[in-house]
Amino acid sequence: MLLYIGRLAWLQLMPGSSSAAVNARYAAQGGWQRLAVQQRQRSLVLDTGRGDFYDRNGLPITGETYMTAAFFPIRSDERGTAEDLSKLGALLNVSAENLMSVWDAVREPIFWTAEGAKEPVKLTAEQAEGIKRLGLNGVRVLPYRNRYVSGFEAKHAIGFTSQHPEWLQAHFADELMKGKRKLTEQVGGAGLEKSLDKLLRGVGATSVSYFIDGRSSPLHGLDLRLTQPGNSNYPLKAITTLDLRLQNKIEAYLDELGIVEGAVVVLDAHNADIVAMVSRPKLKPGQFRSGDGSEWENHAIRAVAPGSIFKLVTEAAALETRVSSTQEMFHCDGEYGKYGLSCWKEGGHGWLTLEEGLAQSCNIAFATVAERLKPSELKWAADALGIGRQAGWHREKAFGPFAQPLRLLGEEEAGSLFAPAPAAAAVKRSGKREAALREAGAARPAGVRETERSDASGPEAALAAVDGGVMAQSGIGQRDVTMSPLQAANLIVTLLNGGRVMEPRLVSEIRYAGGQRMVKLPAQRAQGTGGRIRPATARALLRGMEAVVDHGTGRSIRQGLWAVAGKSGTAEVSRAGAARNHQWFAGYGPAAKPRYAIAVLVENRPPGSSNQATKLFRGVMDIAARMER
Repeated sequence: MLLYIGRLAWLQLMPGSSSAAVNARYAAQGGWQRLAVQQRQRSLVLDTGRGDFYDRNGLPITGETYMTAAFFPIRSDERGTAEDLSKLGALLNVSAENLMSVWDAVREPIFWTAEGAKEPVKLTAEQAEGIKRLGLNGVRVLPYRNRYVSGFEAKHAIGFTSQHPEWLQAHFADELMKGKRKLTEQVGGAGLEKSLDKLLRGVGATSVSYFIDGRSSPLHGLDLRLTQPGNSNYPLKAITTLDLRLQNKIEAYLDELGIVEGAVVVLDAHNADIVAMVSRPKLKPGQFRSGDGSEWENHAIRAVAPGSIFKLVTEAAALETRVSSTQEMFHCDGEYGKYGLSCWKEGGHGWLTLEEGLAQSCNIAFATVAERLKPSELKWAADALGIGRQAGWHREKAFGPFAQPLRLLGEEEAGSLFAPAPAAAAVKRSGKREAALREAGAARPAGVRETERSDASGPEAALAAVDGGVMAQSGIGQRDVTMSPLQAANLIVTLLNGGRVMEPRLVSEIRYAGGQRMVKLPAQRAQGTGGRIRPATARALLRGMEAVVDHGTGRSIRQGLWAVAGKSGTAEVSRAGAARNHQWFAGYGPAAKPRYAIAVLVENRPPGSSNQATKLFRGVMDIAARMER
């Protein structure tokens, strides 16, 4: 008896062992007393406490609460009569045999899930009331917080959550040891779920405990106990700039057209807020197999060859440096005569101006202009238009509740203009190569006032030595040029705002659970851009885009609910050794009073196929027009 008393005293007064790590763990858990309670209770998480996303109009993008059935592991002879169990099975649309088979296998509390389903069964009011009336032991009707609302189609911009124990172990070992976090908890895996994870995870879960004795029989006097965080300010609400109704309609339209690979980005024409962002292939959380991240890539922020969309940048560089004008005449007979470059139109366009060259997307005119430019001049124009850099909203310093720099679209690719120096030398084609590396900086093109360059961030890295062939092909959006649909849409917004580059924003503010604002993420101009094009240059490019739709390569979409303007593009690429085309269209509407800037990309289309992106652009713009009525 003395030995037993001594042992009990040791457990009560000296919890833990000589291991500091074990002592810390038991101290955090409340000692052996808490472990003893855990042995006789079975807990089930009703709500993780993770914050939710809402669209610009207050519609929930994530999060819904509904009633479902929860099953706790108790002895089969304590559950209820065979008749009542049959009634329970009927209420859940399952046989009593299958019900008992599932229940017998339960070792930890579970929500009832239909065969093949991922989420618990949503009970009707009649089902919930019927289960309550049965009064069976070990089964209760409880509110369940579902992360993704019914009918929700996962969105790349929002991202997903998943278990990532290795990441938690690497970054939060101390919190795991103290019991503040668990290896099994869900963390942000991509999109806003990842970039805002530290705020969204909240301050704790809401759970319910069901008490049983040592024989797994229910302790009727205790029944259920609810445990929830004491801070009423959580969970937080992230208010996005998305229009959920428009987003869903565009997603349905892409499915209707059978678009399986590509993206659509819709920006507010005034401040570049992201109104819709759709990516294909579809995001299917929990069904990733490749392991390389390709299955959750957001194609709206992935940089690929832009083709003739980039001619807007080339013309901007030509007008800023005055190496050409919109009315200069060029002759196109279909062949450039060097570098193996030709025009898409067999036989050529004949004589045409630079403005008309944009409307007809003439490769010969733009290759000619590009060869007149210095690499630094073309790069300056790309920088001034926000190309070749991450375009999304970000802060380089900690602010508000964010203890570190924040970038809302962390996976966004910057894009490129020229290959790095070693690669550029290796893939040199023909023509005399310029001197090895030259110190480029952000050289001020002729005609650009010094005051327009006063916000330059200093000398840039040296540009690779490039020859005329590289310039000619880069000028038409091929070679090493890459751009994302987000950057293409933001390019249109920049032109609509007279050359002022904005940072597309996806979240406008974070609010507490009661609706009070925690922090505002204001619309802001791009940081560190290398100057600004002149408003006259922007107007010239807008006129050219109007001509594209009026009588150029985009004339097939001239008729619609809104008059629109834009630029089409086709980029030649290779996939698994086979020739493919990326088809683009970027523009705005209504043309007279722009409301939206839209970029559309349809990837890996067969060569020679019609530009599906042009049709998609018209359809998306008509959807937006109908919603404005």
